[in-house]
Amino acid sequence: MATADATPYATLRAAILSLELMPGEKLSERGLESMLNASRTPIRAALMSLANEGLTQRAGRGWQVTPIDLAEVRAVTEYREAVESAAVVLAVERAETEELDALRDLAAAHRDNDDEETGLRDGGDFHVALARLSRNAFLAEGMRDVLTRLSRTRWLEVRTAQSRLQARDEHLRMVDAMVARDAELASRLVVSHSRGTRDRLLTHLSDEKRRLRGRGFSIIESSTAPPPLP
Repeated sequence: MATADATPYATLRAAILSLELMPGEKLSERGLESMLNASRTPIRAALMSLANEGLTQRAGRGWQVTPIDLAEVRAVTEYREAVESAAVVLAVERAETEELDALRDLAAAHRDNDDEETGLRDGGDFHVALARLSRNAFLAEGMRDVLTRLSRTRWLEVRTAQSRLQARDEHLRMVDAMVARDAELASRLVVSHSRGTRDRLLTHLSDEKRRLRGRGFSIIESSTAPPPLP
């Protein structure tokens, strides 16, 4: 897991987001010292920073990778829909033609043979780039926060070439609407894409809950709404 140049925070974050460290997996500062070849102070700081992102949490006297919470997935995707709908309307109004051409190139970069990691990264890059075209830094930051919270479940969404190509095609349709300066259509396409992703994720997690738990995933459904994103 550890690399020569990576910080404990970067190494742990990558391992959590890639599911190398499973949702619900127990973490100890002492065990991470040898695993990451780092002292306890930067490890503790890394765990606290990751807790602020919703990726780790306290578990008794130790720590654990935050379980996947179906209620949080629903809440975060609702937030995502609101953020990206607002962002795309502003982007239609404010983005230069050259910027929309670059966004189209980013969407079209997906290939049939892309793997899950490439698909996850490219999809995230597209959504952040779209939000940045709104010229509103808070909307762009909100989209980055959303994608961080959904990263582990999005790994499951991009697991097949078909799902990755479907995402590419939906992204290209969004860009077409933006190029046409049709804010209403662009917003509808963003909402449809977000809800489709949400429904596929929740269906997969519900259908595969037993099998995923058998692989070590901790999947819960909290009875209360999660705290707001920082």
